[in-house]
Amino acid sequence: MRAYASQRVVTPEGIRPAALLVDGDKIRDVVPRNEVPPGVVIEDFGSSALLPGLVDSHVHINEPGRTEWEGFRTATRAAAAGGYTMLVDMPLNCVPTTTNVAALEAKRNAARGQCYVDWAAWGGAVEGNQQHIRQLADAGVRGFKCFLVHPGIDEFTMVDEAELRKHLPGIAQTALPLLVHAELPGPIEAASSRLRGADWTQYATYLESRPEEAELEAIRLMLALCREYKFRLHIVHLATGLALEELLTAQDAGLPVTVETCPHYLHFKAEDIPDRATQCKCAPPIRDARNREKLWQGLGSGVIDMVVTDHSPCPPAMKRSGEGNFRHAWGGIASLSLALPVIWTECTQRGFGLCEIVRWMAEKPAQLAGCDNRKGKLAAGYDADFVVFEPEQRFEVNEAGLHHRYPVSPYLGEKLQGVVKRTYLRGQPVFCEGSFLGEPRGAEFHS
Repeated sequence: MRAYASQRVVTPEGIRPAALLVDGDKIRDVVPRNEVPPGVVIEDFGSSALLPGLVDSHVHINEPGRTEWEGFRTATRAAAAGGYTMLVDMPLNCVPTTTNVAALEAKRNAARGQCYVDWAAWGGAVEGNQQHIRQLADAGVRGFKCFLVHPGIDEFTMVDEAELRKHLPGIAQTALPLLVHAELPGPIEAASSRLRGADWTQYATYLESRPEEAELEAIRLMLALCREYKFRLHIVHLATGLALEELLTAQDAGLPVTVETCPHYLHFKAEDIPDRATQCKCAPPIRDARNREKLWQGLGSGVIDMVVTDHSPCPPAMKRSGEGNFRHAWGGIASLSLALPVIWTECTQRGFGLCEIVRWMAEKPAQLAGCDNRKGKLAAGYDADFVVFEPEQRFEVNEAGLHHRYPVSPYLGEKLQGVVKRTYLRGQPVFCEGSFLGEPRGAEFHS
């Protein structure tokens, strides 16, 4: 047994001086430092904060099939550097997409021996695969993901209301969540028709092409279906504050609805995005400063449950940086190694603390993915996943600190606060002061 002590340990009961007693890969207890048993070696981190390992329930690892975009090895290295110890992989962008058990097994084979942190998989709900839903649930996926609009690749089909109605009875029976990319095609198509001949090197053009109405109408549809079918609904990457009131009404009425947003929506604002800056393209788009503050209000009030990355990298050429064309550039932002300092930087300006960070970036994502019996808390019986975090230290983002496959990021040059010093996975250090330790020992999470 070993002990890890700090003046700032973020526990479910709050922040306090304490020591983690780690026995093998589990936390045996969290105790005052003077209650560490005699003979136990204590590693004392002083005033650096100890946080539970973060959980990211929205990551595009892209392997197998598109490992040249990212992969288990590079994604999980970036995760470890960012304080994450558990990722849940989205079912698209890989080939085959995770829409049946054979594809899930292909993903498991691809991951074997490559992961620096633990992982699990979401299954896909696509056109015509409703007969695979129960099989995927039995095989261990943590829930299902669907798109109400074209997802950017042809291998993963979008679903409309009629197709959803074929899937929802089976999804409800699994008691697993349905994660929904909530944009409807109608408002997007209408906006695009108004933009014929527009200059697509301007960010304003792209922003206008994905209006808030597309999100709002999609969320209204999903809330109506949730009332009817009583399934667990999760809205991914909320980018519009217009939906918060209706989401709150649904939650207050007892509907099983959870909501996430992402670091880029909470940090950037449309007014500051230059033309041709395709590294900032994502869908839904980053909106204006007023909207950003509404999202922060939604987090503070609890309407928005969690912050996850939607880590979605691609080869640099797909970002079209040379031509700066937002229409044709891939939409996705990679941020696994930076999400914690990005959100902490914003928190320090808004009066939020480390307890909120842990709730938004560890506890709530773990609950969504059904791994909260072992992940997301510093408590007895949990996996000994923890992060040594220096909240006061500042740094400037450079390519060397990104760690995912390609050093493409809208955060380059940003001045952020909060540095991950070490990350421990199940009692063993996997990242320390900029270096990765040992061979990959991450594994698929099983309940």
